Amino acid sequence: MFERLRAAVNAALDAAMPPPDWHDLKAQMHHAAVEGRAAVAKMREDVAKMEREIAVEQRHLEDARRRRRLAAGIEDEETVQVAQRFATKHAERLAVLEQKLAAQQAELALADREVEEMVGQLKELERRGGVGELSVSPEAIPDLEGARLGEALDRAAREAASDIQLRELKKRMGK
Repeated sequence: MFERLRAAVNAALDAAMPPPDWHDLKAQMHHAAVEGRAAVAKMREDVAKMEREIAVEQRHLEDARRRRRLAAGIEDEETVQVAQRFATKHAERLAVLEQKLAAQQAELALADREVEEMVGQLKELERRGGVGELSVSPEAIPDLEGARLGEALDRAAREAASDIQLRELKKRMGK
């Protein structure tokens, strides 16, 4: 009884593993590359925005330091203390923004390399025209094999269940 189910599952697993159609693979890789490039462009915009924020914060810090120096020059202790609090606040904020910028730049460099790798793989696939084996990272085609395997297993389970039901029906009918 379970031999047919086991055979159906094994057949489904075998059927799920053939190399994907190169046209589908090419389309999926092209889509992933386009999305990757768009994400990299957005990340570049975010880096530029952060650089502008840092420039503004640096100006605020310099203004607070200048005010503190001026207040110290006229011996206005209250203004010196207020200017010092603002200088400290802007210096701390500037440090945080610089850390954020460093993280964004590292993330951008990583994403840029990944997109270039995807584009290289796509060009290699186009050059080969779907002939031969192509080493494609799982990130480039995230759902293709998993979806095919799931569909094949579902189909095998339905077939096995229908075979069992058919045998039970035949037993009841006396055939």
